Amino acid sequence: MLLAYIKAFHIIAVIAWMAGLLYLPRLFVYHAASETGSAQAETFKIMEGRLLRFITTPAMIAAWIFGLILAFSVVDWAHAGWFHAKLLLVLILSGFTGMLAKWTREFAADRNTHSQRFYRIANEVPTLLMIAIVILAVVKPF
Repeated sequence: MLLAYIKAFHIIAVIAWMAGLLYLPRLFVYHAASETGSAQAETFKIMEGRLLRFITTPAMIAAWIFGLILAFSVVDWAHAGWFHAKLLLVLILSGFTGMLAKWTREFAADRNTHSQRFYRIANEVPTLLMIAIVILAVVKPF
C-alpha cells in the first residue's frame, strides 16, 4: 500500500516538474522579445525565478526521491535495460533543468544572449525526453 502512495507522489512530482520545464522556456521566448529594463521584462524575471524556485526545482527533487525509492523497491537493476535507458534520459532532463536555471540567472542579470527561436527550439527538448521516458517506463521494450 505504501508503494502505491510513493508511486502516486512520484507521478505528481513528475507532472509538476514537466509543467515547469514546458512553461519556463515559453516565458524565455516572450522575455527575449521584451525590451531590457522594461516593466514587462522585470515581470518575466519575477515569474521565471518563482517558477524555477518554487515549482520546477522542488518537483524535480521530489521526482528523484520518490523515483529512487521505487527503483530500489521494484526494479531488478541488473536485468532492466529499459531502466538504464530511462535513468540516462532522466539525468539528461535534470541537466536541462540546470540549463534552465542558468538561463534564468542570465535573464535576471540582463545577460541573455539567445534568440526567441533558440528558446522555441529548447522548449521541445523536455517534450521529446518525456515521450521517450514514458515509453520506456510503460512498454519496457528491452
